Amino acid sequence: MAPTPDLLYSDTERTLATALADLLSSRAPAADILARTEKPDTYDLDLWHTVAAEIGIAGLLIPEPLGGAGASYRELASAAERFGAAVAPIPYLGSAAVATAALLSAATNATGPSVSPAAALLRRLADGEVTAVLAVPPTALPGAPFLAGVRVAGTSAAGETKLSGAIPAVADALPADVLLVAAEGVPNALYLVEGTAPGLHRTPVPSLDMTRQLCDVSLDGVPARQVAVGTAADAAVDAGLTAGAAVLAAEQLGLAQRCLDMTVAYVKERHQFARPVGSFQALKHRLADLWTAITLARAASRYAAACLADGDPDAPVAVAVAKSACGDAAVSAAEECVQLHGGIGFTWEHPAHLYLKRAKASSVLFGTPAAHREVLAGLVNLPAPA
Repeated sequence: MAPTPDLLYSDTERTLATALADLLSSRAPAADILARTEKPDTYDLDLWHTVAAEIGIAGLLIPEPLGGAGASYRELASAAERFGAAVAPIPYLGSAAVATAALLSAATNATGPSVSPAAALLRRLADGEVTAVLAVPPTALPGAPFLAGVRVAGTSAAGETKLSGAIPAVADALPADVLLVAAEGVPNALYLVEGTAPGLHRTPVPSLDMTRQLCDVSLDGVPARQVAVGTAADAAVDAGLTAGAAVLAAEQLGLAQRCLDMTVAYVKERHQFARPVGSFQALKHRLADLWTAITLARAASRYAAACLADGDPDAPVAVAVAKSACGDAAVSAAEECVQLHGGIGFTWEHPAHLYLKRAKASSVLFGTPAAHREVLAGLVNLPAPA
């Protein structure tokens, strides 16, 4: 029987989280994020460069021989909690988690990782100068069938494959320098597309969460290089989606904790009938229920990150539990944050709506809580209701 993983935060994780919290408090205050959501370009790429290159978030999962930090999903999940707490408008999820995990899988399954296209791109990602994204629809679920919406349309004069098709509402694709595009076929394959390639078009779409804006991706004979094929391509896409769901669960946990902290602080200060409203029993019960949900979600998130870090075969179960628990906790915490702040919580000037929008949008990304519970039922052989 495998030993139970340690779910406590390590010294390294706490140090990283503290550094990020200090940076985000000065570089991404709520007022600045609110103002940015009203601009056409909502991503803060200067902040992303600092986080990716100077702090090293871009290369956390990348092995040291490829120029990365050689850390694990535990450290990345700890960082994701800070990004969720600040609703940071940076593409760390699409690049440092999803695309990196897909490339790591593709490089591992390649005949020569040191010279494979996946390994070469990982070297470019490690220093934070290049941002990548796995171009998949927002509801793509780990373990789901390979449905890309893109096909091979021919071969260019230079011998590169040409791709055509469309992928709707891709998160973190707008600022990406490189796109990983899955193409259906016999066999399926995963391709690398440069962001400046002719025939590639990215169209911003109205997004509930403007701190993680979506865009439609269309390809019209776009030149591409093959990264993985067949079962290796399927495994790479699934690895990316699994990592995305786990890291997003950690982000949702950080968001939920911040919403609870904000709300508790407010109800201690807000007075009615000469008493702090937080002293009213009805509000105490609601906050206690929320604290319980967040505590349970934290255990699920920490376990999922530990399973991915250790290569534990229980990882699919752990990720499904984490994404379900953290998604529900984040939405509940954000709703309570708006409600218990009273009138000010419903205003545009207060950041509560940023948290609610991020929580609702994230609950759909990489599978809804209900979808993950359905997957979980199959993984643990739970029979359907009669």
